[in-house]
Amino acid sequence: MVSPEVESLVVRLFEVDAVKFGDFKLKSGLMSPFYLDLRVMVSYPDILAGVAEAMWGKLQSGGATGRVDIMCGVPYTALPIATAMTLAHREVPMLMRRKEVKDYGTKKAIEGHYVAGQNCLIVEDLVTSGMSVMETVEPLEHEGLVVTDVVVAVDREQGGKANLEARGLHLHAVCTITEIIEVLVRRGKISEVMASRVREFVADNQVTGSNAAEVSARMKDDKNAKDAKDAGAVTNLAFGARAAQCVNPAAKQLFEICEAKRTNLCVAADVKTAEETLAIADAVGPEICCLKTHVDVMADFTPDFVTRLQALAEKHRFLIFEDRKFADIGNTVAMQYAGGVYKIADWSHITNAHPVPGPGIVDGLQAAAGGKGRGLLLLAEMSSKGTLARGEYADATVKMAEANPEFVIGYICQRRLSAAPSMVHMTPGVNMAEAGDALGQQYNTPEAVCARGTDVIIVGRGVIAAKDPAAAAAKYRQAGWDAYQKTVKPA
Repeated sequence: MVSPEVESLVVRLFEVDAVKFGDFKLKSGLMSPFYLDLRVMVSYPDILAGVAEAMWGKLQSGGATGRVDIMCGVPYTALPIATAMTLAHREVPMLMRRKEVKDYGTKKAIEGHYVAGQNCLIVEDLVTSGMSVMETVEPLEHEGLVVTDVVVAVDREQGGKANLEARGLHLHAVCTITEIIEVLVRRGKISEVMASRVREFVADNQVTGSNAAEVSARMKDDKNAKDAKDAGAVTNLAFGARAAQCVNPAAKQLFEICEAKRTNLCVAADVKTAEETLAIADAVGPEICCLKTHVDVMADFTPDFVTRLQALAEKHRFLIFEDRKFADIGNTVAMQYAGGVYKIADWSHITNAHPVPGPGIVDGLQAAAGGKGRGLLLLAEMSSKGTLARGEYADATVKMAEANPEFVIGYICQRRLSAAPSMVHMTPGVNMAEAGDALGQQYNTPEAVCARGTDVIIVGRGVIAAKDPAAAAAKYRQAGWDAYQKTVKPA
């Protein structure tokens, strides 16, 4: 039984021929006793606004599976609906998916501002098989967005709900075709004979199971493709097993430490003095697999700092990760890595680099590392608002890494990018409270990032700004490890 507000909308849709009854040839060639053409709503702002608000209300009352950070309408009929929703509820902005990606200009498939890891609500006018929804979900997920919920005006009840659920998507529908015909019969708009024809057509034309082999196969292929892309996100090998597959000694050592200490926590000691860094390292050392440093912000850096930090790393068994973010041509980064004041290659087990200069940056850093057993992380994605490191850039980063497995050990990213067990995925911007700061940092919880396939969580202010950093580190270590355990494939 629909609400009085929805009942009024159904009648209005019938009155403007958005819901029609008779004999209609469908795209599939079938003859249908009813036809839904919700595109006509654009000429009736009151109906458009009413449908949009009803969809928003359905989502709120039904409870979205995940938080709603952003929304995207399925082109083209749902675009005005999504626009009406975002204008009425401005806390949730909107994206647009291109049906055809241009071979000029930005060449984007998704238009609008977004950040990998955000949860995107799909807005559609109606659902039959669910295929049009999946055609929008795929490019969004390719950009690192998370999709858990779909809201529609009408569910035709022909299998779309089941198909979407099989892909892990929860469908929220304002009304079903059964509810529509019940309203129209009750209001005297159609006869019970016509209502019976509609019910019979829906029952005889399901798009799941044996009646829709092609649709089912396509949906299965889509799911398998996503599972392959997200390989490890819910079926990780244990760290110990992955260590055995590493050709790089730093990666192998990192996985072994994670397994032995039961931790996937890296603390970011982003402080301004050597003494502060050392104090943090000693306090959190028992809880971490890795300590991330920024030596170029230290006013009191000396070679003695390196000696003392290495001693703490050995004492507590963690790796040192100098967050240098190299971003120059090969010859220059080789000098920066091996020489200068800091001589990073001499003491930091792991460092990182932007892949934007091309593969020469990997060659230069690898040459400077010599035979010291160092490992390099490539910055494929970042946690800052408005980052350009995403999408095709991330894909190109993966190709660069896979071409250099003896030196590149993984990625700084927001999700799992590679199915290779030897590649470590480290995610910054992790905090128990999902929030942000005034400079564009955006936080995710340990549970959220591990669910997307992350191996190591990087926590900064959540630990170092705490009154008791050691206790905070212990809390994050447990949260990170519990989240990681949920992704591990049983032995």
